[in-house]
Amino acid sequence: MTKDVFTGHKKPRLTLIGAGPGAADLITVRGLNVLKTANVVLYDALVSENILDYIPKHVPAICVGKRAGAHSFSQQEINDLIVEAAFLHGHVVRLKGGDPFVFGRGQEEIEHVAAFGIETDVVPGISSALAVPASFGIPLTSRKLSESFWVITGTTESGIISDDIALAAKSTATVVILMGLNKIREIMTLFQQHGKGEVPVTVIQNGTMPDEKNVIGTVSTIADLSDRENIKSPAIIVIGEVVRYSRVAEIVLQSRNYR
Repeated sequence: MTKDVFTGHKKPRLTLIGAGPGAADLITVRGLNVLKTANVVLYDALVSENILDYIPKHVPAICVGKRAGAHSFSQQEINDLIVEAAFLHGHVVRLKGGDPFVFGRGQEEIEHVAAFGIETDVVPGISSALAVPASFGIPLTSRKLSESFWVITGTTESGIISDDIALAAKSTATVVILMGLNKIREIMTLFQQHGKGEVPVTVIQNGTMPDEKNVIGTVSTIADLSDRENIKSPAIIVIGEVVRYSRVAEIVLQSRNYR
């Protein structure tokens, strides 16, 4: 990005805004209001086109990629671009899917720009880890079924499965795994090793969006079912008895095809 794209001499500042789980009307009111004050917007690939329509037409909006397994900008390049845009343009809005502090690397960006004396702020967003199961009628906690829940990344920075998944597999908690579809077979093997083969699981693609789709099965069947239904990223995995509360779970789980 060349400097001549940015003009003006406004006070440099950065606001991280969580765009929510996908649907345009699930961004917060504060997030929407702050977005309209931006001088430049740097947005992630998971932010829906309908949300981008809220950006004023005269404001530059730059996609910086950041989709699992396919980054058009490295994190360092994004950090540097934020600083460049802030000093040359003023108010930078960093628009992120979900919530900036739930696997959004928001704190890394704040720490980087703060070293340059740039004022920062955060507008929380609704994480897909909470909103997407809810949109399918799945409570992450329920008396007698689940007293807590885990939210875990499926793949760590080094490209391996998080050790926390093995720990979560030992518990009775609901487990929500983000960015884990490409590791689903390995993940389910860990749960099977702890006797969880018949625990319900759902995988939800593009949750809250018009083209959302999901598949429901058990720990022992969900990987094959996801392949059969051609489930793709972005998708979340929900593991636990609470999946039975899904709008269609009982019908599906009682079908022999899903056993």
